[in-house]
Amino acid sequence: MNNIELLKDLTQTTYDSVEGYRKAAETAEKSAFKKAFERRRNMRAKTLQHLNNALLANSQPPITDTSVQGEAHQLFLTLTDTFADGDSAIIARVEEGERYITNKFENALADDSGITPSIRLSLREAFRDISEGEKFSAMLEEEFA
Repeated sequence: MNNIELLKDLTQTTYDSVEGYRKAAETAEKSAFKKAFERRRNMRAKTLQHLNNALLANSQPPITDTSVQGEAHQLFLTLTDTFADGDSAIIARVEEGERYITNKFENALADDSGITPSIRLSLREAFRDISEGEKFSAMLEEEFA
């Protein structure tokens, strides 16, 4: 995968993550969870903006829509939430999503081959927020699930 494809892929995953937090905030039963998910959505949206700016700096259009994979995952979540255990199920899905995005960023940054310094810097900066999201989901799981 070349630099631009990698940046687009990680930006798309980040966009899907923003949408996942939006859905979690809408679906959560407890107001504390709604607020927490909305705060994380806002923070992740800033990361998305940072990555979209990196795309623009590389003469690429920003990511502004959910991927097919993201849409399929959201449909799956909607169906499973119908039968699931309220906030506990949402917390489990958030943790699952955070593990997924964290692994994608870790794998991308671990592969030194061919990532330009400017894109690497953008990805490292974005990864800082992504790492906070994983800590957030782990804290939710420990305290509330």
